[in-house]
Amino acid sequence: MDAVVLLGSFIVLILLRVPVAYSLGLATLVGAWWIDIPLHAVMIQIAGGVNKFSLLAIPFFVLAGAIMAEGGMARRLVAFAGVLVGFVRGGLSLVNITASTFFGAISGSSLADTASVGSVLIPEMEKKGYPREFSTAVTISGSVQALLTPPSHNSVIYSLAAGGTVSISALFVAGIGPGLLLSTAMAALCLLFARKRNYPKGEVVPLRQALKICVEALWGLMTMVIILGGILSGVFTATESAAVAVVWAFFVTMFIYRDYKWRELPKMLHRTVRTLSIVMILIAFAASFGYIMTLMQIPSKITTAFLTLSDNRYVILMCVNLMLLVLGTLMDMAPLILILTPILLPVVTSFGVDPVHFGMIMLVNLGIGLITPPVGAVLFVGAAIGKVTI
Repeated sequence: MDAVVLLGSFIVLILLRVPVAYSLGLATLVGAWWIDIPLHAVMIQIAGGVNKFSLLAIPFFVLAGAIMAEGGMARRLVAFAGVLVGFVRGGLSLVNITASTFFGAISGSSLADTASVGSVLIPEMEKKGYPREFSTAVTISGSVQALLTPPSHNSVIYSLAAGGTVSISALFVAGIGPGLLLSTAMAALCLLFARKRNYPKGEVVPLRQALKICVEALWGLMTMVIILGGILSGVFTATESAAVAVVWAFFVTMFIYRDYKWRELPKMLHRTVRTLSIVMILIAFAASFGYIMTLMQIPSKITTAFLTLSDNRYVILMCVNLMLLVLGTLMDMAPLILILTPILLPVVTSFGVDPVHFGMIMLVNLGIGLITPPVGAVLFVGAAIGKVTI
C-alpha cells in the first residue's frame, strides 16, 4: 500500500501536468505523511541532495557547452568534419554525424548538440538537395551519442543516483566505445541511404583551405584532450575537468576565435543558470523521493519481484531494457535516472551485472526515448530547428 500511495500520487500529478520536479516533491510529502515521517526529515534530504561536491561538474559542463555552442566552436567542428568525410556520396550526412561526435565529446549534451550542429547543417543539407526531414532526423539521431561520450552530465547524475558508488571517471571511459559504435552504425546507415536515394556527392576541400580549417578546429578539439587526458592521467578529477573545460572554452572563444561579443555573456550566463536551476531542483526533490522509497522498502520489494520472475540475467536485462525504452518515451531523461537507478540497480547487481555497464544500458535506452514521441525533448528541439512537423 505504501508504494501505491507514493508512486500513485506521483503518477496522478504527472497526469495533471504538474512539472516533474514539483510532482516528485509533492509526492514525497504525501508519502512522508502516509508513513508518519516528520517533514523536517524530508527537508534535510532535499538540502542534502544538492550538497555534493561531484554535482559541481554539471553546472561547469553545461556552461562549457553553452560557450562552445554559441562561440563559434560548433561551426568550426562542422567544417573540420567536412574536410574528413564531406567528399563522399551523402557526405553531408556523414559530416552531420561526425560533427555530432566531436561536439558531443565536448558538450556532453544532446540538446546542445542538436541545436548547434542542426542550426548549421540542416539548412546546408537542404540547399545541397537533401530532404529537410532526412536532414533533421540525422541531426536528432546523431545527438544521442553525446549522452554516452564524456563529458556526459547524465553520467554524473547516474553516479549521484547510485549513491556515489559508481565512479564518474569510470562512466566517462565506459561511454567512449558505445558512443563511437553508435556513431559508426549511423554513418553506415547514412551511406546506405545515400547510395539508395542517390544523394549528392560532396567536393574535396582544397589543401590550403583544409589546413586552415584543421588549425581553427584544433582549439576546439583540444577540449576533448584536456577533459579525457586530464581524467585518465589522474591530473584532475571529473569535476575539476569540468572547471578546466569552462576556462579553456572561454579563453578560446573570447581571445582566439573572437566571434562572440562580450556584451552577450550576461545573457548566456542567465540562460545557463535558468537551465541549471531546473536540474538542481529536480535532483533535490528526487533525493527526498528516493529517501521515502527506501523507508518504504520499495527497491527491495521490486528486486524480490524480479527474482520471482526469472533467475536468468538475460531475461531480467531484456525486461529492464524494454521497460526503460517505454518509460523513456513518456518522461524526460534526468528524472528517470534519478527515480529508477535506486530501484533497478540492486536488481541488476544481484544478477552480477556491473553498475558501470548498467549505467551505459540506462543511458542508451533513455537516450532513444529523447528522440521518440510523445515526450522526446531532443525531437521537439530538432523539429523546431529543422522547421518540420513532429
